[in-house]
Amino acid sequence: MAAEVTVRVGGPVYGGGFEGGEAGVVPFVLPGELVVVEPELRVMEASESRVEPGCVHFGLCGGCQYQHAGYGPQTRMKLEILRGVLSGLRELPEFTVHAGPEWGYRNRIRLRVFPGERGGEVGYSRRGTNEFLAVTMCPIAAPALWRAAEAIRGLGDALGRRWMGSISEIELFCTGDQRRIQAQFFLRDSEPAHGDEGAFARFCEGVKGVVPELAGASAMLDPELSRRARRAWGGAEWGVAGIAYTAAGRSYWVGRGAFFQVNRFLVDDLVGLVCGGLSGRVAWDLFAGVGLFTRALAERFEKVVAVEGGDAAAAALDVVGRAEKKIEAVHSSTLDFLRAQEFQRDRPEVVVLDPPRAGLGAEGAGILARIGAAEVVYVSCDPVTLARDLAVLTREAYRVERVDLVDLFPQTFHLETVVRLRRRGMEMAAGVEQ
Repeated sequence: MAAEVTVRVGGPVYGGGFEGGEAGVVPFVLPGELVVVEPELRVMEASESRVEPGCVHFGLCGGCQYQHAGYGPQTRMKLEILRGVLSGLRELPEFTVHAGPEWGYRNRIRLRVFPGERGGEVGYSRRGTNEFLAVTMCPIAAPALWRAAEAIRGLGDALGRRWMGSISEIELFCTGDQRRIQAQFFLRDSEPAHGDEGAFARFCEGVKGVVPELAGASAMLDPELSRRARRAWGGAEWGVAGIAYTAAGRSYWVGRGAFFQVNRFLVDDLVGLVCGGLSGRVAWDLFAGVGLFTRALAERFEKVVAVEGGDAAAAALDVVGRAEKKIEAVHSSTLDFLRAQEFQRDRPEVVVLDPPRAGLGAEGAGILARIGAAEVVYVSCDPVTLARDLAVLTREAYRVERVDLVDLFPQTFHLETVVRLRRRGMEMAAGVEQ
């Protein structure tokens, strides 16, 4: 029989675990707790921060890591993690935390589907594996999305069962008020549509019968399948190709598959943190998506250059650019754009960037530093890549003026950070308000 290993838990580690001394990183514990980690996890002395998880699947599902902690302790742990990851930078200011409701916040979920007795079982991946885990609830999802998932899963007619038998994943996206939903169905094969062009439309009408919020949907073969298989069937569309999402007093057209911030409660706050107090002649919005920050910047600058590489988001951004003469929409990767602009005369006064988890990258950060905008606002969803990029920017040209932790992902280890940087030696850059 294996000997028990008991440890006193240390601080949180980015990725969802906690320092466990000789046991390494330990999940589902809390700082200060005395726990047995071998042969199985057992809490001997519980933290006052420990609470009952809000989901019956917590610990098995790979989606959440912090449901066993009260929400206040969660944000404090994230703040500790962020400070630790950024500790190598010089002259850091105090950090500010912004939080909202901790449940029902997600406006987008992507569920796996396996054939089941009622047509199909929906779920996520079991923690640390690619194994399917059927779920009966998801309390971090907007309630309308989970109701839609359950309704689609329970379609009982022959057509519904036939489609559900071929679907591998479903992505659902809703407006902040939950009144409109878009769906994307990813299929293992196109069998339900063979020889019947109207089959998908009838399926969607059946879905709308139980999910009245459904405004549009698409079906396509799973991207994991071979290109030859995907070329054999071009997919299907039903309803409108996107939804109008109201945020920060503006309406944004979000097409199926286009990126939009996931927390329906904190989008307005995020726009205010990023764009508040900025004005001038020229601003760049890099990794612009559908233009969440672009539109706000256009109210403050004579010209905004919005750069987006994703096809779906770039198409929506192009529409914005045609409608608003101040906005120049550029369909390009950010790195290619920066390379092309490095030696051009027309320089921005402000650069806003919101990259994916991979961050801007050392080359892009170096070019951005040499371009030398008076102010840079960096929106990051990964503190590790943020620290890497800030090391380049602060070494080359900038100092960090402000750091805001925006908790867009309660119950998980993920965190969003907004960092404002000012070019050193510029106490008051022309056109930028203090």
